[in-house]
Amino acid sequence: MQIVLIRHARAEERRLLQRDASRALTAAGRKRFRRAARGLRAELPNLDRIVTSPLTRARETAELLAGAYRLADVESQTLLAPGKPPAKLLAWIATQPPASCLALIGHEPDLGRLAGVLLSGKPHGFMQFKKGAAALIEFPKTVRAGGGVLHWQLSASQLAALA
Repeated sequence: MQIVLIRHARAEERRLLQRDASRALTAAGRKRFRRAARGLRAELPNLDRIVTSPLTRARETAELLAGAYRLADVESQTLLAPGKPPAKLLAWIATQPPASCLALIGHEPDLGRLAGVLLSGKPHGFMQFKKGAAALIEFPKTVRAGGGVLHWQLSASQLAALA
C-alpha cells in the first residue's frame, strides 16, 4: 500500500468569532496547490482514492487534487480532523485494500504524528508538513505501526517544479 500524506493548502487566517472548521483556502493557496497537484501527478501518476479531513480547507485541497487526477470522488474521514489519535487512523488505513494508493489530506501537527506512527511506531512528529506539502510512505507488506518506508517528502513549491 502507498499512502500520500498531504497538508491542506494555505487558508484564510483565523478571525474573531470564526469557526476554525469553516476556514477556506485563499486564492493564492488555491493557485499554488493546483500547480503542486500537477507536480504530484507527474511524480505519482495514479491515485486510487482521496480521503480528506472534513474541515473546509482540507476538503477544498482534496477537490483541487481530485481535479488534477481527474477523480470524481473525494471521501471525508473524521479521523483526519485535528486532534484525532493517529492509532485510530492507522487502524482504519489497515482495513483498506492492500494494493491501493491513498491520498490522505489533513492538518499539522497531526500529519507529523501520523507519519511518526507509520514510520517508527511512535506518535512523535519528527516530520513537519508545510502547507501543501506531501510525503509518500509505502508499506511493502502489511500496514502496521513502524512498517512504513518513506520514499520522499516534498514542499508545495518542489511539487510545483515537477509539473
